[in-house]
Amino acid sequence: MIIFLALVVSFVITYVSIPSIIKVADEKHLYDLPNEIKISHKTGIPTLGGIAVFGGTVITTTFFVELSSIPKIGYILSAMTLLFFTGVKDDVIPLTPRKKFVAQVLAAAILTLKADIRLTSLYGLFDIHTLPYWISITISLFTIIVIINAFNLIDGINGLAGGIGIIVSLTFGYFFFQIQETGWVVFTLALSGSILAFLRFNFANKIFMGDTGSLLVGCISATLAITFIENPKIQAQYSNSFIPVFAFSILIIPLFDTLRVFTIRIAKKKSPFQGDRNHTHHILVDEGLAHWQASLIMYAANILIILLATSLQHLSALLVLMVVLALSFVLTLIPLYLRKIKANNKTPVTARASTNQTVEKQEVQQN
Repeated sequence: MIIFLALVVSFVITYVSIPSIIKVADEKHLYDLPNEIKISHKTGIPTLGGIAVFGGTVITTTFFVELSSIPKIGYILSAMTLLFFTGVKDDVIPLTPRKKFVAQVLAAAILTLKADIRLTSLYGLFDIHTLPYWISITISLFTIIVIINAFNLIDGINGLAGGIGIIVSLTFGYFFFQIQETGWVVFTLALSGSILAFLRFNFANKIFMGDTGSLLVGCISATLAITFIENPKIQAQYSNSFIPVFAFSILIIPLFDTLRVFTIRIAKKKSPFQGDRNHTHHILVDEGLAHWQASLIMYAANILIILLATSLQHLSALLVLMVVLALSFVLTLIPLYLRKIKANNKTPVTARASTNQTVEKQEVQQN
């Protein structure tokens, strides 16, 4: 009953809050304006949807979660609140990347140093086991910051970051339910219910999640992933080296897309943080898909990889990791192939005819 109520209450709080947020944004002209990268909307759209997601998640969590079930919940909420205010400030008056990064580092430090949410071992993956304390802290800080930024970067079309956030939280929630970690289950459902209500307005193009929401979803996803990896009950049920690989598989869409885009930008000698339309979701939309269609494709890919990783758990963790990465790479090639075909089809007929004539003249000269 508590689990069900957590889902319903978080949904209702967020659903009721969003119309008021939209009204305030309209009155104060707090809009996200279209540009050369954001071309999906021709008019300004409010970007403060994350406020409602934060409210629904935090209110529901503090009301239903007993402190004994998540002893360090106060520190987790502190990190979330820090990123919440950072996101609100950035959505209203854009922050410099440096200031946003400092806030992310501080939030990650709260989680690792105070809440003790950190990776203490790689459990045999790459033949690495227990990590020294400061290496553990460093790797954990890096992991949390990467996941936070990954969700921030995939928040480029309606429904994507939110929908992936639901898939991630519900997947981790399912495994926490299996080991009777009720507090963490409630936490995952509080986030899922809030995002689900937000998506009702987001798919209608009435409001965006903004950095407020994407930073929050990234922070919670990172917390759930590390907690999942470090949970002794989870370790008792699965091969230890498989657990971090499976957590990576659950987060595959934001992590792999970020890795792919950063690689492309660096190869072109650009800053990895310079925005462009090379994200997989942008390519799908540019090929003519609606936002909801592109998001559904990304959801399906995420679920497919999760199911694949689950079915391969009897194999070595390193092999599963290679299979997951290979499949992710192949799936991202499909929209790129479609883009290439579309570009070839758009070549003007006169240009093709001119090219053919040039080739024919060269052949005659050679003969």
